[in-house]
Amino acid sequence: MADTTLIDDFSDKTGPWRFFTDQVMGGVSTGEGRVTTENGRRFLHLTGSVSTENRGGFIQARRDLDTPLPSAATGVRITVRGDGQSYFLHLRTRGTVLPWQYYQAEFQAGPAWRDITLPFSAFKASGRLLPATPKPDRVESVALVAYGRDHQADVSLAQIEAV
Repeated sequence: MADTTLIDDFSDKTGPWRFFTDQVMGGVSTGEGRVTTENGRRFLHLTGSVSTENRGGFIQARRDLDTPLPSAATGVRITVRGDGQSYFLHLRTRGTVLPWQYYQAEFQAGPAWRDITLPFSAFKASGRLLPATPKPDRVESVALVAYGRDHQADVSLAQIEAV
């Protein structure tokens, strides 16, 4: 498509994605997020055990953006596959200063690679102190997240771009 801004296609082996879990706040979820290659396609593979025990409930891989997204962007398109469960994309902006603040959009990750477009209007604020919808030029990071319920997570992200 003509009007897209690539955020990541995992062509850089040392991609700047950071993996972490709810253990940063006392939770017990475990897992890993790593960039891997299969059939010539590079992607981020997020796997693990999500547990809501001890007030936890997430694993995630996050990438800080090198440059702001275009202010005219209307959403984010992802290329994903997974185990048929629900997963989330989280956005953090200049206004999400507290660790528990973010914008969240849910998607289903089936077994075949597919493109999903998530309009910015689909991202819900994690609290009432945030504006209802994130502004694209204020987005500072994106995250692939398994969240909110006890389950085994297995989701892969091959590309992410602003549209």
